[in-house]
Amino acid sequence: MRQEQIKQLIETCVPEDGMFDTGVSGVRLFRVTDPVRCAPAVYEPSVIAIVTGVKEAILDGERYEYDSSKYMCCSMSMPVEAGTPKASKDNPLLGVYISLSTKVMTELVIGIESAGNVIRKPSGGPVPQGIALAPWDGAFTEALLRLLQLLESPEDTMVLGEGRLRELYYAILTGGAGHSIRRAYGVGNEIARSIEYLSSKLDQAVTIEDLAARVGMSRAVFHRKFKQATTMSPIQFMKSMRLNDAAMNIANGMQVNEAAMGVGCLSSSQFSREFKRLYGQSPKQWSQSSQLPSEMV
Repeated sequence: MRQEQIKQLIETCVPEDGMFDTGVSGVRLFRVTDPVRCAPAVYEPSVIAIVTGVKEAILDGERYEYDSSKYMCCSMSMPVEAGTPKASKDNPLLGVYISLSTKVMTELVIGIESAGNVIRKPSGGPVPQGIALAPWDGAFTEALLRLLQLLESPEDTMVLGEGRLRELYYAILTGGAGHSIRRAYGVGNEIARSIEYLSSKLDQAVTIEDLAARVGMSRAVFHRKFKQATTMSPIQFMKSMRLNDAAMNIANGMQVNEAAMGVGCLSSSQFSREFKRLYGQSPKQWSQSSQLPSEMV
C-alpha cells in the first residue's frame, strides 16, 4: 500500500519522460518509456529506487537488475554499463534517484557506530562491494513516502526536506545494504576515499602508489582491498572510469579529441585502441551510433 502511494506521487509529479528535480537537494524523480540498451556510465554515490519497470547495471561483467522489490545502493563512484532495455509505454520505468551526501552520511555513520561513546572498528573480512541491492523494507518505504509527500507543498519541501532526507539516509544505513554503505562512510573507508580522490583526478596521472600512500596502505594490501570492493584491479578501474567518462561525453556531442584530453589521454591513437578494445567500436563510430538520453541514471 505504501509503495503504491509512492508510485502515485511519482506519476503525478512526472507526467512525461525525463529527470525532474524535487526541490530537495540530490533527490530527483524520473520516467523512461523508451528501451535503452546498456551503455557506459559512471554511477556516483547514490540510491536508485524503482516503483515500476526494471533497470539494469553491469559492473565488470556482473549484471544487477533492480525493480520494485529491491533498490540499488552505490556507495562509491563506479564505472558501469547501465540501461533500461525493458522500458516501454505500457511498462514505463518510474523511480527516484537519491544522491548520497558524504557529509550527512558520515555524520550518521559516526552516530550509529559510536553507540555507547565507543566507535566500533569495522569487522575483518572482505570489503563490501561498491554496488549492492537491498530489499524494500518497511523503514525504507515509510521514509521515502514521507519525503515524497512533501512535494505536494513547496513550503513543506523547503522547511522539512532536509530532515526527511536525513531520515531516509538512516533507513538506508540500517537496511539490507547498510553494511556496505557504512563501510564506505565510516571507519575503514579507505577504498571509498581513494575512489573519491581518483574520480576528481580523471584528467591527471595518478599511480597506484599515490592512491595507496594516501590511505596508508602498502601497494599489495591496497590492490587486494580495492579489488574486493570494486571487483577490478586499480589499473582496470582507472581505465574503465576514464573511458566511460569519455564515452558519455562523446555520446552527448563532445569531440573525440576533447573527450580524450578530458580524461588525461594525450595520445589519440592509444585512446582509440583502448576505446575499441572495451566497446567494440572506434570513438568515431561510437559518436555516430550512440546517444545517451539526459534522463538516464
